[in-house]
Amino acid sequence: MNSDNTKDSAIERQMALVGCGILNKEILFLIKKNNWPLKLRLFDSSLHVNFNKLGKILEKGLEESNDLPTVVFYGTCHPLMDKILLRWNTLRTPGQNCAEILLGKEVFTSELEKGAFFLLEDWAQRFEYVTGIAFNDKPDVTRQIFQMEQKYLLGLRTPCSGDFTNDAEKVSGLVDLPLRWMDVDLDFLEQTLELAIEKRRHLP
Repeated sequence: MNSDNTKDSAIERQMALVGCGILNKEILFLIKKNNWPLKLRLFDSSLHVNFNKLGKILEKGLEESNDLPTVVFYGTCHPLMDKILLRWNTLRTPGQNCAEILLGKEVFTSELEKGAFFLLEDWAQRFEYVTGIAFNDKPDVTRQIFQMEQKYLLGLRTPCSGDFTNDAEKVSGLVDLPLRWMDVDLDFLEQTLELAIEKRRHLP
């Protein structure tokens, strides 16, 4: 973790955090913990399955937050993400996706190489809705695609998570993949947000 002095210098004035709402509870917890003056504008976590809609909503969110220095909380969730950030003179949290931002690159890559599909609380609770959008409400297609790409589901529980065991077990049954669990602290997420805020503070 950064020192208290670094934290104080990183958050000198109000800023905006615009992005995905999948870790909404965790981000709110860290804002309260660190007394970060961040104005939040977080979006539905299913947007990444519709690039056109995601792009429009992200652009709108950045436009509406343009009166403040803004950090984007997303991975590489849109093929034009870098161009969008450049257009609005901002940057995003480093990482491929929310799981990497939460776990850190080393743990994320290790589990990914073993065949993990990372299951966060929000996704577990809305799995059928999200995959229905992505795969046209065809459960057989969803199951086939998951079994081609993944070997197991990895449920990620944070200190802010509720009990989503039943939802995760239902997802496991739907895709016919075994379910494993990992308890995750918020240290890496906190460091990642601090780093992004600090870098944004130094942009013109």
